[in-house]
Amino acid sequence: MDLVAYVSQAPKRGETVTGREFRTIPGGKGANQAIAAARAGARVAFLGAVGDDAFGAEMRGTLAGAGVDVELVRQVSGMSGIAHIVVDDAGGNSIIVVPGANGTISGPTEEERAVIAASQALLLQLELPMEAVIAAARAAREAGVPVILTPAPSQKLPGGLLDAVTLLLPNEHEAADITGETSPEAAMDALLERVDEAVITLGSEGALYGERSGERLRVPAVKVRAVDTTAAGDTFAGAFAVARAEGRAAADALRFATAAAALSVQREGASTSMPGRAEIDAALA
Repeated sequence: MDLVAYVSQAPKRGETVTGREFRTIPGGKGANQAIAAARAGARVAFLGAVGDDAFGAEMRGTLAGAGVDVELVRQVSGMSGIAHIVVDDAGGNSIIVVPGANGTISGPTEEERAVIAASQALLLQLELPMEAVIAAARAAREAGVPVILTPAPSQKLPGGLLDAVTLLLPNEHEAADITGETSPEAAMDALLERVDEAVITLGSEGALYGERSGERLRVPAVKVRAVDTTAAGDTFAGAFAVARAEGRAAADALRFATAAAALSVQREGASTSMPGRAEIDAALA
């Protein structure tokens, strides 16, 4: 659950500021990307966990309401995961994630493995324990299912995970954390020594794509007035995964995802801001 405070300017360390609004909005990177993918036209099954608290029931209902299959979402005793988010008037944000129920998952069950194997893509984030992420990625790889990983929250990526990843999808800050390179182009070079394909999202500067065989693409962002950028990366990831699962070439997939992200930043909230397929197609047209 996203606990979102809206402020004119985010507080510095040791500073207290007065906010203008507070909301609780169902979120989490996995749920956000699942909803983004469902709205972008995919059939989506969600794997994860919620607690037995009110947030858990609301999040399950939100996913189901967006058309996401929640049959395999686990419920465990205790609190659901939360993200504490501060959004400033420039649309920027800072986020603290507390895993809660998701921290109890160590890997996929046999039933979950079957769902992964029957999918056209597995979209992963790092809000589950690393052992669970690695196990799911390996299950997909063994079944010949492409694995798309958003490496967030940013942390060290074990070789055992990257060996199972088809495409890595960091933002520019995560790419710098992973590679030590501040230039997106240099970071891309470093990423492609470890994975076959990568996309680095660059916020208002668009996105950079590369593959180990040598192809490089840069797609500019759609110029819009940003109200809240919280869901931009997750919207991009969900829409991009859908486009690739549909067999679109990299350039078309990037344009599709960029259009979806541009629509999302013009609205407040995370899952509440994500566009439907008809909106994305209209924006591209």
